[in-house]
Amino acid sequence: MTDTSTDLPGLDDFPARSRDKLRYGDTDRQGHVNNAVFSTLLETGRVELLYPGDGTTMSDEGAAWVIVRIELDLVGEITWPGSVDIGTRVAKVGRSSVTMQQGLFQDGRAVARATTVIVQMDDKTRGSRPLSEELAERFRALQG
Repeated sequence: MTDTSTDLPGLDDFPARSRDKLRYGDTDRQGHVNNAVFSTLLETGRVELLYPGDGTTMSDEGAAWVIVRIELDLVGEITWPGSVDIGTRVAKVGRSSVTMQQGLFQDGRAVARATTVIVQMDDKTRGSRPLSEELAERFRALQG
């Protein structure tokens, strides 16, 4: 795997940050963390941004989020034991969608980058739902 981490933003470039502890079961035959786990780590960062744990959510009432696109570049190994820092920022706010950029870091070293597009879905109609102006502004505050 070629290390292109010099082309990646650092953890400090992301306004939202999370951390996940690695488990022994996350490893594969080669002894490094399995590539499927990278997506789980990214999910931690997205969920902590969308549901910050203070009783608020980053969605309008009666709506939820669905992923419509994810692009993931693996640029380095993650090894067990240890933890991974997850940086998340908003790259673009659309009419009913939000594009997020994320980075995964182990011991300060960039190991992955991802771009994810999520769409706000109406709970009743199951179709896309435009963001309220208040919610769009909350997301714009997280642009990096």
